[in-house]
Amino acid sequence: MFSFFKKKPPPTEETISPPVPVVPEPIAEPVEKRSWFDRIRGVPAEPEPEPEPVESEVPSAMPEANYAPPIVEPEPEREPEPELESEPAASEPRRSWIDKLRGGLRKTGASIAQVFTGTQIDDALYEELESALLMADAGVKATAYLLDDLKRRVKQAKAADPAAVKELLADAIADLLAPLEKPLQVGKHVPTVIMVVGVNGAGKTTSIGKLTRHLAEARQKVLLAAADTFRAAAREQLAVWAGRNQVEIVGQEGGDPAAVTFDAVVAGKARGCDVVIADTAGRLTTQAHLMDELKKIRRVIAKAQEGAPHEVLLVVDGNTGQNALSQVQAFDAALQLTGVIITKLDGTAKGGVLAAIALWSRERASAPGGAQLPVYFVGVGEKLEDLQTFNAREYAQALLS
Repeated sequence: MFSFFKKKPPPTEETISPPVPVVPEPIAEPVEKRSWFDRIRGVPAEPEPEPEPVESEVPSAMPEANYAPPIVEPEPEREPEPELESEPAASEPRRSWIDKLRGGLRKTGASIAQVFTGTQIDDALYEELESALLMADAGVKATAYLLDDLKRRVKQAKAADPAAVKELLADAIADLLAPLEKPLQVGKHVPTVIMVVGVNGAGKTTSIGKLTRHLAEARQKVLLAAADTFRAAAREQLAVWAGRNQVEIVGQEGGDPAAVTFDAVVAGKARGCDVVIADTAGRLTTQAHLMDELKKIRRVIAKAQEGAPHEVLLVVDGNTGQNALSQVQAFDAALQLTGVIITKLDGTAKGGVLAAIALWSRERASAPGGAQLPVYFVGVGEKLEDLQTFNAREYAQALLS
């Protein structure tokens, strides 16, 4: 482009003979170009004698007239970075939980999902689905309800393939379970007294430990009552959970369970606690005298604080299938339950029992003065974070994944 970039021929007599060649004038040419380049960049006509910073911005191998220095390249790339990192971080724990729930319900889901591997929607498909739901312990009533609802949805949507029917079944299950989805509320009463009941081996004490963690993370001051005074090492087990969550515990080895609970509620009021959780001994619903002991504890709690207990939670083992529904019905008749915690859903093939509980809960709500019985939490493992709030849509999708 410029004459001084061209290769010169070897000197000859003819080229040397002219005394004044055209070399001085091209020397001024880059100065002219630089001066023109400075003008389009807005540099004053007589710039300050600081040429080096200007020259350093321009690569020596590139002609100055073709170089456009970057001016605003870094700024636009830095602005979106904080926004892109914040959203995934917030939803990641819940996604991890959903993966665990799917893994826990895999045995149940596999038996139902294989029904939709065919290519036709016919009576044979509905018969296979009915068998799969019964095997998943959804129960006769809930199975019939879901099939009728599914057929109505298929007709409305004009579904043409089994994959679409599977999605409609997920919607039907989610709608049936939706009334069970309700958060546990504390703070309306101070302290909020929670009585936890259930049969032996359902996971009451472990669930109390995990529930305490949720409350402690919400900055609630929790006091535990070790009212399971009959089972060996029950108090020590609860004390371990209290230590992990850094909360206080009230207990008395071999004492009367009702008296321990009374002392705990009084202590909770005196110490300004937000929540008092009472662990009770496992009770078989078929033994009336054991259920009477739980009724006594409930009456004594009411004497310690008017209106208490504010929550009576039943912990049921998800592996027990239809027996879980029987437990819910028996404990509710004796204690007027306010909520349920489903545990041990990891690896069970009986996850459909929630549909049976949901249909019974709907019948309970239809009675005079009745209400739906919520499922506050579901658990899929032994870790503290393995007990999470119940979500109907998540459960339905995990059940059919």
